[in-house]
Amino acid sequence: MVKPNFEPGDNIAIKVPSHQYDRTVLFYKDVLGLEIVSAGSQEPQERMAFKFGNQNLWINCAPETSQSELWLEVKTDNIEKAAEYFNHHQAVRYDDIEPLARELKGFWISSPANIFHLINE
Repeated sequence: MVKPNFEPGDNIAIKVPSHQYDRTVLFYKDVLGLEIVSAGSQEPQERMAFKFGNQNLWINCAPETSQSELWLEVKTDNIEKAAEYFNHHQAVRYDDIEPLARELKGFWISSPANIFHLINE
């Protein structure tokens, strides 16, 4: 099986329970002093992105969670080959974990440590 090209994506997301969201945003904004690159609300989640080196660090309010989760983006040059590759390696897909924009060619998988990865082209 030929391995597709993979590289880190532009985004890292931390899904934070509602009761920790405000303090978490203040930590990255005021304590670390990271630059805000995007803020807003996407029902039902609040979200904010900070410049984090060459990437965006998204803090998403996730009321359905009881603890924080780290989600990563991985880019590939061929989404179909990537899907076959992950299937061959028995990586579990979670296409229903979070809806993707229609124009986005991608899917969700989980690592054995339950870290979600957005695989996109």
